Amino acid sequence: MALADGEEKSEFHQLAEAKIFLSDCLACGNCVTSEEGAKIFAQNQKELFKVLNRNKKCDSSLHKLVVASISPQSVPYFAVKFHLSVCEASKKLCGFLKSLGVHHVLDTTIAADFSILETQKDFIQRFRRQTQDEHAFPMFASACPGWVQYAERVLGDSVTPHICTAKSPQQIMGSLVKGYFASSKNVSPDKIFHLMVAPCYDRKLEALREDYYTELYNCRDVDCVLTSGEVMQIMEQQNISVKEVVEFPLENLFGETSCVFVRHEGTSSDGYLAHVFRHAAKELFDMDVQEITYKALKNKDFLEVSLEKDGETVLRFAAAYGFRNIQNMVLKLRKGKFHYHFVEVLACPGGCLNGKGQAQTMDGKVERALLHEMEEVYTRVPIQNPESNPHIQALYEDWLQGAESQKTKQTLHTKIVASAQSAARLDMKW
Repeated sequence: MALADGEEKSEFHQLAEAKIFLSDCLACGNCVTSEEGAKIFAQNQKELFKVLNRNKKCDSSLHKLVVASISPQSVPYFAVKFHLSVCEASKKLCGFLKSLGVHHVLDTTIAADFSILETQKDFIQRFRRQTQDEHAFPMFASACPGWVQYAERVLGDSVTPHICTAKSPQQIMGSLVKGYFASSKNVSPDKIFHLMVAPCYDRKLEALREDYYTELYNCRDVDCVLTSGEVMQIMEQQNISVKEVVEFPLENLFGETSCVFVRHEGTSSDGYLAHVFRHAAKELFDMDVQEITYKALKNKDFLEVSLEKDGETVLRFAAAYGFRNIQNMVLKLRKGKFHYHFVEVLACPGGCLNGKGQAQTMDGKVERALLHEMEEVYTRVPIQNPESNPHIQALYEDWLQGAESQKTKQTLHTKIVASAQSAARLDMKW
């Protein structure tokens, strides 16, 4: 039974179309085909409302279980907007989504745990084979879809072998929701509509990658990505006061709820540099690193961290945020002058909190006061190390059939492949 246009529009408020400036968000218009552009624009509020409306009005055979996953970097945006703590804001956001008809609102901490742990594992393996593998180092983090997209489609195979194959937290969450969670609920993956709330538009394109589509069920791991700003727009259109929203705590994949909202060590992202650095220091050199000292080089978005043992520098890590720093990094790499073991690369200057779906005005300018407030509330959130999550080991053993199994590789890793049309256009203006 198809919905008439009138039915669909009568149920919900008319919403403005999502405005995505791909030239801003991905740095290069050539990264996105016209077909992909159309699919990105299709990931908007109407897509969510279409499913919610069907759940209320159609034959039950067309109903879907609606699951929303919340990026931890999105919650500070709502905290600042609501004048609440991050924990309180997460409950209000959860309550609002449930009031729309979302069945489960999930914390994504476990997905970031898996992504960090798999990145740590990849680093150790690369370190031990570095003499046999010219592409082992530097190793680049793979959590940022804007960076990965740029590397695959513009920089090409001089860079892609250096990128870690661990999926981003968003896409690991997609695998967990359409895999483990679907199985635990006895629901076919195609009967789940998986919504992701994220700080940047690049996540929409990431959800469209071919390897995040399951042909058997004709569905994607993440069906729709809405930015924090788009969700706020829905709230404004619904004209609901935050005080009226009933609070609900976020759930985890196991149906448990918690009153505590946690984050990883990064001040504006998931802290891959810090977690991989500490793990490598212990695993390779039996050194316990308590405090990490960051050294700013050319600017505050290019930071360096090093580990010394017996007077020798044994590890050199860096964080490179923003495309100007990425450009300089790649130029040095090609000249053989980029001597780092690991680099946490993020497309947005300042990191994920500065995602263009929440921290920038419509004309592309950074809302610096908002960003500063988000950074302040985010740093007050308790830190949780991936290794301390009690569910991780159980999922490795019971669901993934072991940490080194083929299922683990298929579920938690992806392929980073240079496009046939890629060409290193390092003269682009950002």
